[in-house]
Order: sequence, then C-alpha cells, then structure tokens
Amino acid sequence: MINLPARIFLQKLDLGYEAVLREAFAWHNLGSRLKPGDSVFIKPNLTFPIYRRGVMTNPECIEAIVRVVKDYTNRITVVEADSGGYNKFDISAVFEKTGIKALEQKYGIQVVNLSRLPKSTFEFNYKGRNLKVPFPAVLTEECNLFLTVPVPKIHMNTGVSMSIKNQWGCISEPSARLDLHPFLEKILYEINKRLHPAMSIIDGRYGLNRSGPMEGDPVELNWLMMADDLYAADFACCHLMQIDPLRIYYLRYLENEESLPNMQEVVFSQDYRSFIKEKFYLRRLWTDYPGLMAFRSPSLAYLGYKSPLADFFHWLLYLFRKPFYDYEAPNNTTQK
Repeated sequence: MINLPARIFLQKLDLGYEAVLREAFAWHNLGSRLKPGDSVFIKPNLTFPIYRRGVMTNPECIEAIVRVVKDYTNRITVVEADSGGYNKFDISAVFEKTGIKALEQKYGIQVVNLSRLPKSTFEFNYKGRNLKVPFPAVLTEECNLFLTVPVPKIHMNTGVSMSIKNQWGCISEPSARLDLHPFLEKILYEINKRLHPAMSIIDGRYGLNRSGPMEGDPVELNWLMMADDLYAADFACCHLMQIDPLRIYYLRYLENEESLPNMQEVVFSQDYRSFIKEKFYLRRLWTDYPGLMAFRSPSLAYLGYKSPLADFFHWLLYLFRKPFYDYEAPNNTTQK
C-alpha cells in the first residue's frame, strides 16, 4: 500500500465559511469519498456552556459545513458528549444555547449527545496498566466520514488543542476522562486510529492564546484549514501558531507508533507561511498547577477528583480561582 502525502487546504475566510468550505471540499475531491446515503459525523469543540470566541467552534461554521455536506449526502449527524469533567454539564443544553440544535429541523439532520448513546469499550495496555475507554459505538460502526472541527488554541494541560485532542470529547462519560488523563497521549492515538476515514476542518476564525482551553485571549486569525490527515493538520497548525509541534507531548507520541508528518512532503493548497500571524504561547497561573499535576498523575487524579477529600480540595482552590463554568455570570453572552 502506497502512503500518499497529506493534503492540506488553507484559505482566508474573507468570503465567509460556506464559500471557503465549498472550495475546500472541491480541492479535496470529496465527491470521490462520499456518495448519497453515506453517513457523516461532525464533531465540533463545545467546551463551554455558551459560545466563546477562540474557545469553541463557531456555530456559523457548523451550519456552513452542514450546508456543504448536504451536496453529497443527507445523512449528517453533529455529535458531542457531555463535558466539564469534575463540573459536568449537559451538552444537550449547549446545543440549544448555541443554536446547533435548531439545525435538526432546518436541514433534516441529527444533533446527538454521545453520552446518551450505547457505548462500546476498547482496551489496551499502556504504562503497565490495562486501560478501558468507553466510546460511542456509532462512531466506529456507522460512520463513513468523520469530520473533526476544532479551533486552534492553547491548552494549559496539553500545550495545544486542535484536531487530535478534539476527539477526547467523544469519550462518553466526563468522569472517565478524569481517570484517563494521565494516559492521554496513547488514548488519543488509539481513538483517532479507530475513526477512519477522518478529516479535520480547523475553524481558524479565532484562536485562543495565553491560556485555555476555556479562558485566554481570543485572537482573530481569519482562516480555515481542511486536511485529510489529523496529525499533519495539527503539525501544520502548530507552525501557524509558531509552536514547535515536537514540544507537544501527545503529538510527539505518534513517533512511538508510526512516522511523524513531514511538512516538506505535505501538499498545501498554498504557501502556509503567509498565514502565520501572532505567536502563541502558554502562561500558567499558580492556580493552574494543581490541575496540571492531577492531569499527569493517576494517584493525584484520584486524590483530586475521586477521593473523599476531593470536594474539600476544590473548595480550597476556588477560594483563589473562579470556577470555569459559571452559568450565571453576567458576561456569559454569546460572541460571534
């Protein structure tokens, strides 16, 4: 089998999402990948109860993708699972607040909370542990094309979050993610290996700098990327953010399983260097470090999230740090 070089489409969003997406789909020759009746799953990044620039995929982008995919097939499903980890929130409410739920009736598609679907479990050994990952069966059994639609952003625990990391949100139960965080690099590889074929559409209208995944500085980038290789998409996106992708541990992990993307061999629709804008960086506050330590250590994850002392530790932390999910805050308004 010949491994063809990854192909990445890049374009400014001056003409709007739909026009650029139609150009991207044509450049990737989606007509050869999809036929009427094929099932397409669209996975946005919805990590906050309401839309925030740079934090979440723009609902306008999701609607535009739906409109374009309908040229190829009518079997379209927008998916996301409940989010929030320790402070879980119902993603169905997010679908409503962002207007994504309304796309069901408008376009005859489905908008589905993955946490409410039947799960399968895949298992593997890593770092001396037998890991069990609960995963929606529909994504591996009924999907003809998986479209992940992240935003380019800094993440306080993983460095960045784009195409590969976006599938962490497909794990059905948020509390299970807390246990699995210390093994994230391997789990992300195993998840994305099972989602085939998959393509990335990175919504670069805005990025998120300085912190993340839920708070930071929104940066207007005004571009869209579409790639037929998720790891190559993230390596390229790191270059646009002026970040060395090999400093991102879960991207670097790919070298343990297969070869890393070679940017010299990637076929771009145009020179990606013209899209480089602001340099992205991570700056943690001292209140971020307890979460980082729990993210990397199984024992600290148990202590901080599952032990009898977990509520006390969070109460203590929130004396100094505002909770990420404040539904009642007056500045929680939709931003476009």
